[in-house]
Amino acid sequence: MTTGSLGLRSSGSYGSLQQYQFQNGLLSLPIQTTPPVPLRKTSKMLKEKDSLFHWICKFAPRKKVGMLLLCLVSAAVFIWVLYVGKGEDARETIMQNIDIQPGPMSPENDNNVYGNFSSQTLEVESKVNITLQPPPPIPDYFHGYILPPGNPCEHFTLPPPPADKKRTGPRPCPVCYLPLEDAIALMPTAPSFSPVLKSLTYVHEGNSTKSEFGGSEFGGYPSLRERDDSYDIKESMSVHCGFVKGVKPGHQTGFDIGDSDLQEMETCRGVAVASAIFGAFDLIRQPKNISEYSERNVCFHMFVDEETEAFLKNSNELGSDKKVGLWRIIVVRNLPYSDPRRNGKIPKLLLHRLFPNSRYSLWVDAKLELVVDPVQILERFLWRKNASFAISRHYKRFDVFEEAEANKAAGKYENASIDFQIEFYKKEGLTPYSSGKLPITSDVPEGCVIVREHIPISNLFTCLWFNEVDRFTSRDQISFSTVRDKIWSKTNYTINMFLDCERRNFVVQGYHRDLLEHWSPPLPPEQTADVHPPPPVIITNENLASIVSSSSIKKVPVKRGRDRKSRRHRKVITGNTNSNFV
Repeated sequence: MTTGSLGLRSSGSYGSLQQYQFQNGLLSLPIQTTPPVPLRKTSKMLKEKDSLFHWICKFAPRKKVGMLLLCLVSAAVFIWVLYVGKGEDARETIMQNIDIQPGPMSPENDNNVYGNFSSQTLEVESKVNITLQPPPPIPDYFHGYILPPGNPCEHFTLPPPPADKKRTGPRPCPVCYLPLEDAIALMPTAPSFSPVLKSLTYVHEGNSTKSEFGGSEFGGYPSLRERDDSYDIKESMSVHCGFVKGVKPGHQTGFDIGDSDLQEMETCRGVAVASAIFGAFDLIRQPKNISEYSERNVCFHMFVDEETEAFLKNSNELGSDKKVGLWRIIVVRNLPYSDPRRNGKIPKLLLHRLFPNSRYSLWVDAKLELVVDPVQILERFLWRKNASFAISRHYKRFDVFEEAEANKAAGKYENASIDFQIEFYKKEGLTPYSSGKLPITSDVPEGCVIVREHIPISNLFTCLWFNEVDRFTSRDQISFSTVRDKIWSKTNYTINMFLDCERRNFVVQGYHRDLLEHWSPPLPPEQTADVHPPPPVIITNENLASIVSSSSIKKVPVKRGRDRKSRRHRKVITGNTNSNFV
């Protein structure tokens, strides 16, 4: 009876489901997810089920305890299946990451196994939402900084120039420097980013062949093809950069330096401040307002030739310690050029080769007196601006064509050579400066001060700039914009061109030695006021000619009448009025 009722319930359930679907017209055709089972196979399965239930019902009354256990196990399995099925999707990822190694179980390590399993599960669950692969490491570069709120230099703006009609030439303007302690604290611990270029090496060859035009043996005579290739910026490059002969810069290369001085220069690992005097053309001017920190950590090197060395010894300025004040005197022999100005371009533009281990350098022309601590200058014009190269604009001219004409008018170089260089650049695309170049504000620098960081891209810039000076004229202001724009077009590398009045804030311009010797000797130090900045009135090449012409004594007309004499006085300019001043 029981067996029959169970069999009817089983068959009746499936039959009633199919009948319900057809009667309500829900489906026009039966939906089957598996192939239909043959009739014989179906009857066989039903007989097996009947025999199974018959066997269970037959023995259940005899073993009631076993039946009860079977029911409990069935209920437990049913509940477990429901629980696992519901959470299977959520736990699938977690369980795949758990590596369970089968092995013998013993009572003494049951707790350890379950404890480890629980800890592994918690650890995996905590990492479900975490990216498995870490992002690529970011190179350690200096990315600049922003001054903290409330810093006096945060919103500093230049005041309007003083309304002094008597002073029409260039003048200094205020610059907001951070205190030395703050500037030292902000010194970068990592180098600045060098776009595209990561590795720069230099051409070294024993014998060099003269190129199509220009160049020198010291520079290696790079051909026009090699010149074009040097502007094709790549990740790794090798370019001409002076010193093509010898073992290392300064050793049997031309521009030769003694071994002891070379070792001293190699030990400079921080900031190098450099200048040069060739042909005894200038007097040594001592830096002022230099902190004890910079006196200990900054290298001050003055490059001189043998003629200047003899002058310093005769004037008892140079002693056995090779120092004049803060400056260590580096004597250079076998100069590669006959022009002292061109020789001066070697340390000016190639300091990264002469000081291979230094991080920063500050070039100061010998006619200038440094009056601000070098660390404060680096902070103001490099680190605060997130720049690796800084140079001031010319105070008056910002067009290369105007600069070339001014050089020709002043007799700074042979006119035909200047014209040849300008025509060469015009064929390469040089055009007069216009507002279309903004944010570039000038094509003409005032190159007497260069502030830079020694990273590959800035080293490449000065190498290629030197190659232009070596090939064409020594007037580096003419070739500056061509090199800058060619590199900028390939790398988007920018240069901080700050105002010339800001440059005049931290250097005071003096006169060359030949001019000073024509004038009366200066007053003793105790009778002179030492106030920096602003610097004294500077006589420039532009207004010097007008001063010289106006220095001649003019005859003052006298009013006719009742013996009334004019109260006018003759305008007198003290000092020598020789036209050789220019």
